[in-house]
Amino acid sequence: MFLSVFDMFKVGIGPSSSHTMGPMVAAARFLDRLRASPFAPHGLRASLHGSLAFTGVGHATDRATVLGLAGFSPETYVRAEADRAMREIAETCRVHPEGLGELVFDPARDIRFDRTRALGGHANGMILMATDPQGDVIDQETYYSVGGGFVLTEAELAAGRDRDEGPAVPYPFRSAAQMLRMCRETGNTIAGLKRANELSRMSGARLTRGLEQVWEVMNECIDIGLSSGGRLPGGLDVPRRAQAIHAALAAERGMNLNAPHTVNDWIGVYAMAVNEENAAGGRVVTAPTNGAAGVIPATIRYWLDHVPGATAARVGDFLLTAAAIGGLIKHNASISGAECGCQAEVGSASAMAAAGLAAVLGGTPAQAENAAEIALEHHLGMTCDPIKGLVQVPCIERNAMGAIKAVSAASLALRGDGRHLVPLDAAIETMRQTGHDMHGHYKETSLGGLAVNVPNC
Repeated sequence: MFLSVFDMFKVGIGPSSSHTMGPMVAAARFLDRLRASPFAPHGLRASLHGSLAFTGVGHATDRATVLGLAGFSPETYVRAEADRAMREIAETCRVHPEGLGELVFDPARDIRFDRTRALGGHANGMILMATDPQGDVIDQETYYSVGGGFVLTEAELAAGRDRDEGPAVPYPFRSAAQMLRMCRETGNTIAGLKRANELSRMSGARLTRGLEQVWEVMNECIDIGLSSGGRLPGGLDVPRRAQAIHAALAAERGMNLNAPHTVNDWIGVYAMAVNEENAAGGRVVTAPTNGAAGVIPATIRYWLDHVPGATAARVGDFLLTAAAIGGLIKHNASISGAECGCQAEVGSASAMAAAGLAAVLGGTPAQAENAAEIALEHHLGMTCDPIKGLVQVPCIERNAMGAIKAVSAASLALRGDGRHLVPLDAAIETMRQTGHDMHGHYKETSLGGLAVNVPNC
C-alpha cells in the first residue's frame, strides 16, 4: 500500500473535503469523461445521496457541484471568480466547461438532494448525468467521495479503494506492526521509511518543496484565521472567536498572570483559527480532512512557537510521520465522518499529530506509534453531528480539543519506552468496527446528537 503525503495533505477549499472538494473533483472527472465520449451532451444533471443529500446544503455541496461542472477545481479555486460564475450560472442556466461548449444546467432544477435513497458503496454518493436536447440521459457515472477529498467511481470502489498501480516502494507497510518492524530492521524512523517511499516516486527537490508548501498554506491559514473577525456564514450566526482570544493571549504574555495550563489556550486558538477559516470557505489543507484541518497545523505551530529547540527544518519529518499514520488509518478503517463518525476525522488527525510531535521531540518509532494509539483510543466513539449541517458546531472547538489531546498523547508516550498494552492496529480496527456499528444519525447526517438537541437550529 502506498499513499503519498501529498494525497493525505491536499490544498483545497472549505468547508468540507468530502462534501465540497470531493464533489468538485467528481464533477471535473465527469467533464473529462464527457470530453472523451462520442456523444455530444446538451445538458447536465446531478443527484446527491446519503450524507451528501442530508448535509449538502450546509456543506456547500450544491455550490461545489455547480462550480465543478463549470470547470473549477479546488487547487486553483479563486473565491471572487467563483462568486461571479455562480451569479452568471443562476441567471443564464448555462455552464461553459472547456472543450464541451455551452451546456444547459439550472442549479435549482438540475441538482437533486435525494434523501430517500442511499447508494450502496459509501454514505457520500452522487450520480452525474449528461442529457440530450430532449432531456434524456445519454451518459452517467456514480461517484463516491470517501473522505479527505478522495473520489472513486463505482467501479473503482468495487475494485479496491486503496489499489496502488505505481511501481513498488521500498517499504510497503500495511499495518503499524509492519511499520515498526521495518524501523527496527533498518534503523529508520517512521519519517525515514515514508521519505524513502516518496523518493521512489518523485525527486528529492519536489518532495522538499512540496512539504514546505503544505506547511506554508497551513501556517498562512492560521494567520488569516487569527486576524479575521465577524461571523461565519450559514445561518447559525456563530462569531469568529480566534482573533479575540489570540489578542488576549498576546496581551497577557510576560505579565506572569497565567497558569501553566494557559498553553492549552494557545494550542486551541491555532486550531480554531484554521477551522473558522475552513467554515468561511477559505483555503485550507486536508489534514486528513477539512473538518479536522486544524489539529495538525495547531500542533506544529504550538511546537514551533512554544517548545525550545523547535525548528522549521523538522516540519517535513512531522508531516511525513503524520502521513504514515494517516495512511494506515485510511487503509484499515476510514477518515470519513460520513462512514465512521468524527472519530475518523478529528480522531485520525489527533493520532497523526501526536505521532508527528512525538517524532520531532526525539521519540523513537515505538513512542510515536504509542502516541498515535493514545490519541486515537481516546476519540473512539465520537459522533459526527454538525448542527444545521454546517462545519462549525461542534467542529471548530472539537479541533481545538483534538490538538490538545495530541500534545498530551505525545507527552505521555515520551514518558514511557514505547511498550504499551493496546497496539495502534487494534485501536484502528476498533474504530472501524465502532463506525460500522454507529447509527447513521450520528454519521454526518445531522439527524441526531447536537444537531437535533440544540433549540432553534
